[in-house]
Amino acid sequence: MLLSLLMLGVGGWGVLALTYWDRANPTLRATLAAAYGIVSLALIVLFWMPHSRWRAFGVFAALFVLLLACWSGIKPSNDRDWVPEDAVLAYASIDGDRITLHNIRNFDYRTEKDYTPAYYDRTFDLRQLNEVDLFASYWMGPTIAHVFLSFGFADGNHVAISIEARYERGQGYSTVQGFFRQFPLYYVVADERDIVRLRTNYRKNPPEQVYLYRLHGPAENGRRLFLEYVERLNSLKEHPEWYNTLTTNCTSVIWLNSRINPQHLPYSWKILLSGHVPEFLYEHGKLDSDVPFDELQRRAHINALAQAADQAADFSQRIRAREPPDTAAAGSSAKQGLVEDRAGADRGPDRDPSRP
Repeated sequence: MLLSLLMLGVGGWGVLALTYWDRANPTLRATLAAAYGIVSLALIVLFWMPHSRWRAFGVFAALFVLLLACWSGIKPSNDRDWVPEDAVLAYASIDGDRITLHNIRNFDYRTEKDYTPAYYDRTFDLRQLNEVDLFASYWMGPTIAHVFLSFGFADGNHVAISIEARYERGQGYSTVQGFFRQFPLYYVVADERDIVRLRTNYRKNPPEQVYLYRLHGPAENGRRLFLEYVERLNSLKEHPEWYNTLTTNCTSVIWLNSRINPQHLPYSWKILLSGHVPEFLYEHGKLDSDVPFDELQRRAHINALAQAADQAADFSQRIRAREPPDTAAAGSSAKQGLVEDRAGADRGPDRDPSRP
């Protein structure tokens, strides 16, 4: 029974793998997937017959090994027709403690889908890195969020780095497809006026609720983490890797990168269910513990501040300011924003629970 269930699961994986097989012809993919499913089911039936049990199991295993060998040969590429917001890769030049980030995204948005692309380069002094902040953006309840980090420097500059799936034109995010080598892994290096304001000011269907938390820890940990991000940027430019819904997504890769630091946090189900990441960090002393978490979360809600700041040059400073009195109501309703009706969250055509 256990072996039969294993065969059934493996057969189902094979059918899906063939269904989403890289860039192959859709008709060919559908035909191969159907054939693999039928043969797998026939072998599972034969497995229950004593006289053919192990022969059927051997054929099933051989087919799966062949499929797995072909699957491992599917390689990601940086040379495809990407959507405009994913078209340009960021990379870094390192000169001692001076790190120049190239192609920092700073689009001029009119709506979520109507924008003028723009990029700039900036040099950062690693010795001046004195802040690491975590952003969590929710759009369908408290369980799932897109999480990314922003690095702040003594001169007031901030640079945000978000780990996402990279899309070709015509693609949208799919949790299922994210398991099957459909999207390369992509580090978005962006100005906060781009990556934060897009979520607070322009995404309306459904709207997103964005929270900003200051991480606590030694400055050396932040600098090591920033360098790890920089090295990954340069590595992915030369050697692209696959995004995976479970193992290499926006939160799990942050956790993997953080292992560069001593006494890094253990893995937790709250990392998998990314909406709980701020609570997880709070429990381990990585956020301000002077107030209860519910109060910290209320203070962390920045939509009203970001909407008021809009295109201001000091956007990053304004979203970190103490909330003005007239936004208290907005802050107090922040938690309500996390538990909005899921029907509203499903209105957007590409707004999957894990889509950045």
